[in-house]
Amino acid sequence: MPMIVGVVAGVAVAAIAVLIGLFKLMWRVAEPNEALIISGSNHKTEGLEAGMGFRIVTGRGTLVLPGVQAVRKLSLDLNETELHVDCVTHQGIPLKVRGVVIFKVGDDFVSIANAGRRFLDQQKLMSERVHNVFAGHLRSIVGGLTVEDMIRDREKLTGQTRAACGTEMEKLGLIVDSLQIHEIEDPTGYIQNLAMPHAAAVQRDARIAQAEANRLATEAEQKSFARMAEATRDSEILQAGYQAERDKAGAKARQAGPLADAAARQEVVVQETRIAELEANRREQQLQADVRKPADAKAYEKRTLAEAERDARISGAEAKAKETELAAAAEATRVKTAAMAEAEATKARGTAVAASTRATGEAEAASAQAKGLAEAEAAKAKGLAEAEAIKARAAALAENQEAVVAQQLAENWPEIVRAGASAFGNADNMVILNGADGMADMFAKALTMGGTGLGLARQLLASMNQNGQPVNGTSLNGVASPPSQKVPVQE
Repeated sequence: MPMIVGVVAGVAVAAIAVLIGLFKLMWRVAEPNEALIISGSNHKTEGLEAGMGFRIVTGRGTLVLPGVQAVRKLSLDLNETELHVDCVTHQGIPLKVRGVVIFKVGDDFVSIANAGRRFLDQQKLMSERVHNVFAGHLRSIVGGLTVEDMIRDREKLTGQTRAACGTEMEKLGLIVDSLQIHEIEDPTGYIQNLAMPHAAAVQRDARIAQAEANRLATEAEQKSFARMAEATRDSEILQAGYQAERDKAGAKARQAGPLADAAARQEVVVQETRIAELEANRREQQLQADVRKPADAKAYEKRTLAEAERDARISGAEAKAKETELAAAAEATRVKTAAMAEAEATKARGTAVAASTRATGEAEAASAQAKGLAEAEAAKAKGLAEAEAIKARAAALAENQEAVVAQQLAENWPEIVRAGASAFGNADNMVILNGADGMADMFAKALTMGGTGLGLARQLLASMNQNGQPVNGTSLNGVASPPSQKVPVQE
């Protein structure tokens, strides 16, 4: 039994191997650049007549029965053939045309069938056949053209040749991918002679152009020499002008020394003036710090103490008056209560009414008396405080008149400056000479007018008596403004 199984398996394997071998023998595949032409049976191919007796396969595989069908390959690759054709033009001039034709078998079944019938066993002779076809048509076309036409419009020659060969190439199953005319040879020299007139004209134009260029160059040289002479003249004129300017600048430079010295001296004077102004400001600030502020502090201390003492006396008087008023009210209440208690008694009604009336009158009198005393004490305290303030101010004036004057001037300084500036009120336009120095002089004069009030204040304070009474109607709270002065302004 195992032997039978082994025999069956061997037979099966052998059968499979035979089948694979037969399949390989029968299966044919067409490459992309070839076509399989299978003959030996009647097949109908699309585009072909019925009963052609062969089948065309491209780009796929097919089964072929060995001994029954024959398989041949037709190449679809590109082919080329060079053209070397001796031609004669319409003018009777012999020419040699050199070119190349690139062609191949068409991809459709009709072209493959036509090419298979003509070149299946003679594919190497395909280029020769194509050369003969193109050579005959090229001679025919060149015979109808002139040399000038071929030179000027070579594309026309190529187009006519392809059109003339198209029908015959289609019958052969071939298509033309490219046709190029490389060269046209002229053994007689016609083309060279044809170019000679043009070459002579070009040479003539070149000589004329050279002569014209020489003439223009000569004219340009003459104009250049003239411009050089003109430039030399202008240069000498400019040099003379520059020399005059240098002489003028030298004269100014020689005068610059004295002018610089004068300007330097002027600057020194200006700086000294500014230094003096700064020193005056410093002294004024020192005076404010050393005199005015201590005096103000002392006056404030005395004034504060006087006001505190006055307020204390007033508060005491008001408290005493309030106490008296409260005592009177309490007494009146007590009397009223007693009167009401006595009034309850029928017998003492009349006496109680009289007592109550008398008590009410006495309370009102006591209240009026207490109120009068309080007002008198308040007026007395106020008078004492004012007297103390006047006395302190007189003492401060006697100790340091400069500080008091400075205080009064500081309080009334806006009015003083306004009075000094009134001299410029009627001026529409003002022209300040000498720049910043002129402006400084003008403001110095204005401040001088305002400063006149300082001397007047000192005179007024000197004329006051020891009791602080003003003389000639001038008060301590205001300083009489000095008479306005007109400052000359150049308009």
